[in-house]
Amino acid sequence: MMEKREQLYEGKAKKVFATDDPTLVIVDYKDDATAGNGAKRGTIRGKGVVNNKVTNSLMRLMEQNGIPTHFVKQLSDRETLVKKVQIVPLEVIVRNVAAGSFSARLGVREGTRFETPTLEYSYKCDALNDPLINSYFALALKLATREELDTIAAYAFKVNEVLKKTLAEANIDLIDFKLEFGRLPDGKIVLADEISPDTCRFWDKTTGAHLDKDLFRRDLGGEEQAYQEVLHRLLGE
Repeated sequence: MMEKREQLYEGKAKKVFATDDPTLVIVDYKDDATAGNGAKRGTIRGKGVVNNKVTNSLMRLMEQNGIPTHFVKQLSDRETLVKKVQIVPLEVIVRNVAAGSFSARLGVREGTRFETPTLEYSYKCDALNDPLINSYFALALKLATREELDTIAAYAFKVNEVLKKTLAEANIDLIDFKLEFGRLPDGKIVLADEISPDTCRFWDKTTGAHLDKDLFRRDLGGEEQAYQEVLHRLLGE
């Protein structure tokens, strides 16, 4: 039985605890919701359970498709055992359709579909509001090596392919999503963090309705039901 020990970290959406194995940690998903880099705060009841279960299901799917992840096993509705990694300080964003900050920055109508997916990097730094950077910035700041960036980009596009197909079968359109990657002690790059309605834009393929955190960000309401709908469509729960 894995022993849960002291809390190592608490972020906006998760807590991380040490275990009796120094190579493994327990992630505990919270119902806390934030937007605008923490400027808006609230709660989405049941969000932690949805994000934990959906993430774990999708992490297993990625492993089956040759993308290594930090996932080990789900311990409960809210807790999951994962490999301890050193997070690469980059938010990796893949977009299939214009939305959110992309539309605001570039004046592209939200909902405009791209001929090819785009890839963005943001420097993970709350104090600087996660500024947009490119691969040359990442190299100059020694956030990652060229080989790591190439691996991360290849994995990100592969995640997009697998995720789009799986979501389409659930009548969900994958608009965009954020990924994070980590280094194992041997330097191997693996997919980490989460894949959930918190970190992805999901739109209903038929109606275009939001099934993600934009409902909370934009004060549209119905976020609790939308998260549960994603869980139902993907896992049948």
